[in-house]
Amino acid sequence: MANNPGAKKAIRKIAARTEVNKSRRTRVRTFLKKFQEAVAGGDAEAAKGAFVTAQSELMRAVSKGVVHKNTGSRKVSRLAAQLKKMSAA
Repeated sequence: MANNPGAKKAIRKIAARTEVNKSRRTRVRTFLKKFQEAVAGGDAEAAKGAFVTAQSELMRAVSKGVVHKNTGSRKVSRLAAQLKKMSAA
């Protein structure tokens, strides 16, 4: 249990930061889901638009420290591969 003012403040800061990060992570997942739905629907133009927004949201999460840099890059790479596979077919 936090016993001094500094520790109590740290607990408050961590709680606030956790809420912000949770919100950012949810936002990223929403855009990833929109991309997956566009790919499943077979609409190449919608998928391309969804890819651009999903990529920018992922990289934004990386810059904010919510997602590790390599994780963000890996996810973007996989999304790009899906888009390429879809447009080739």
